[in-house]
Amino acid sequence: MCVCVCVCVCVCVCVCVCVCVCVCVCVCVCVCVFLQSWWVVSTSTENVYYSDLWFTCNETCYSVAKSHTADAAYLQTVQATMILSTILCCMAFFVFILQLFRLRQGERFVFTAIIQLLASVCVMVAASVYTAQKDSFHEPKLRAGTYSSSFYLAWASFPMTLLSGIMYLVLRKRK
Repeated sequence: MCVCVCVCVCVCVCVCVCVCVCVCVCVCVCVCVFLQSWWVVSTSTENVYYSDLWFTCNETCYSVAKSHTADAAYLQTVQATMILSTILCCMAFFVFILQLFRLRQGERFVFTAIIQLLASVCVMVAASVYTAQKDSFHEPKLRAGTYSSSFYLAWASFPMTLLSGIMYLVLRKRK
């Protein structure tokens, strides 16, 4: 009886941790996509330029896309994979909640784990492409900048999504 109670408590704690991690990952990825600070440039005239995946802003904003160039393809890859990772993280959370109540214990969380691992791959691809191609995204006068908070948050989201996917796989095995 005591062992059964301990196992139930451990499973409940693991499920609560997974919910918290999944929510944190969703928030982090959403912030990465929509916050305007992947790249920051401070010029000598005290102007500060912030660049994200869609716009470069100081006092006014303008688009960073260059339509039909190879550089635009890299940027569109980053944009698409970050949006896809946001959608996948949110979808994983809702699937997780549904699987809590709808499936038997041995079958739970497999689909959630797969979705979360796919989101992890999307975040990694986006951050890697941005890292490798950052100079091609920005005008020459803005290339002397530094990475900013959203970029670091994207890289932090990668191991978090990977960890949450692995946690769902581990939870699946418990009976």
